[in-house]
Amino acid sequence: MTDDAGAKSVPADPDARREPSPHQLRLFLMLAEELHFGRAAARLFMTQPALSQQIRALETRLGVPLVDRSSRAVVLTPAGLALLPEAQAIVDALARLRRRADGHAREIRGHLVIGFVGAESAMPHTHAVLTALYSRHPRITVEMRLLDLADHIEALLNGDVDAAFLRPPFPPGIQSLHLATEPRVACLPAGDPLATGAPITLAQLADHAVVGLPARTPRPWRDFWAVDPRPDGTPARFGPVATDVEALLHVVAGGLAMAFLPASARRLFPRPGVAYVDVSDVSPCTSALAWAPHRRSHPAVAALREAARVALRAAPGAPPAPRPVAL
Repeated sequence: MTDDAGAKSVPADPDARREPSPHQLRLFLMLAEELHFGRAAARLFMTQPALSQQIRALETRLGVPLVDRSSRAVVLTPAGLALLPEAQAIVDALARLRRRADGHAREIRGHLVIGFVGAESAMPHTHAVLTALYSRHPRITVEMRLLDLADHIEALLNGDVDAAFLRPPFPPGIQSLHLATEPRVACLPAGDPLATGAPITLAQLADHAVVGLPARTPRPWRDFWAVDPRPDGTPARFGPVATDVEALLHVVAGGLAMAFLPASARRLFPRPGVAYVDVSDVSPCTSALAWAPHRRSHPAVAALREAARVALRAAPGAPPAPRPVAL
């Protein structure tokens, strides 16, 4: 079928020649595929005369006829055949441009303040999570902030930090994703009779005071890290108070008290006057990414949570983790 007009030459007026629009090129590609004005117009959800008008406008802009209208069948002219791959390349390039632009528009931007206690910022799982975040969302910037042992939960709840790499347990109101598990060890003064390198038991530590924490420290957290009460129900005895790991190690090195720390402290906190000893009957500890519920859906926090899940899935030989809380 031909269009509704006979064959006409393309106007030679140079002022009429302009760059073709992407829309016109898409119409030309559809007509070249169907070689039928009626079918092409139906697929384009437009009328046949409107399609014919657009094809003529395209020919005018290009300055060459694209379609031979002299017979009942639609046939591309030599110029139409020559320009067809060029038109396809332009339309494809525009589609790629739109996809790339849409991808950039969807990129999450923002600034994250991420807290941590002790040496959690140096742990392999922390590095893996942040690497996944940077690779997936390069426009997110991160500020790492050291938190003290007493106020790290409060920093999450009051918005001082957006999320944090912490050591559970957490009080109600904190959501978290488990990242790793490791043993706890006893941190003893180097001159303590138990600091021989051989594993010890909690019963052997019964007469040792534990480094205290400020009263504002969440009780479940303080009890866990002091192993209070002991398995036989005996309450722990507390010594001088410390608010951060360096102060805690100073108290221990001075022979004033002992502490329970993650086994990684051997590598991360070697100090003169301090010895780390395995404890055979103390439960392990865990690391987690934590956040307050009111920050959970913030785009950058959500991106961090997803990066943590990606890092966990990619970890070689990672053991099954406890069920995430409130994800």
